[in-house]
Amino acid sequence: MMSKKKILIIEDESDIAEMIAMRLKKEGFLVQTAGNGHSGWRNIGEFQPDILLLDLMLPGMSGLEILKLVRADRRKGSLPVLILSAKGDESDIVVGLEIGADDYLTKPFSMAVLVARIHALLRRSTGTAGAEGNLVEVGNIVIDLDGHRVWIDDIPVEPILTLTEFRLLAALVLARGRVLTRNQLIDQAIGSDAIVTDRTIDVHLNALRGKLGASRNRIETVRGVGYRMGSF
Repeated sequence: MMSKKKILIIEDESDIAEMIAMRLKKEGFLVQTAGNGHSGWRNIGEFQPDILLLDLMLPGMSGLEILKLVRADRRKGSLPVLILSAKGDESDIVVGLEIGADDYLTKPFSMAVLVARIHALLRRSTGTAGAEGNLVEVGNIVIDLDGHRVWIDDIPVEPILTLTEFRLLAALVLARGRVLTRNQLIDQAIGSDAIVTDRTIDVHLNALRGKLGASRNRIETVRGVGYRMGSF
């Protein structure tokens, strides 16, 4: 029997946390809540969730601080993170995506939309662009499509790629030099259920390029069209 997926909710408004937890338990998830940043960070290690629902404005330690710690941690770095925030301006969303959030949901939101976003993240975390698990190599970059690992010149890429960054890289590599438009990258790496702004793909790709270091230029921008992975 397949084990239940675990979701950690870090939210200081207890009524919101309880409402979300109740709905997700009905959906068959194992749910744990934390009411402040410090206990939330501790619970990430103890509970080992499959998905993190993270409020930004928390007592003790902010959601952005937690997100930075998650992305800098080798063991937790690929944890899918969905930000829940009352801050809905595009600039706030971009900041969250730049730091490493996989999705962003603005309060107030419907439970149906939240559940759809969670299932979208789970689909993204259990499959990579339709690939059968194997190793794919392009130039000096090697990707383990099954194990969510990337090496450059036989050295593991750190910080570890987020779920979205990894799926973007996999989509570009599996395209074998073909140009992918922004819409194709959204479909293959993010999905129609995730939040998308005009800058979403650019933000994730910039973060991905930064982690590729000297190999960043293998991701080529084709102006007016999209992106491709060079050196095939």
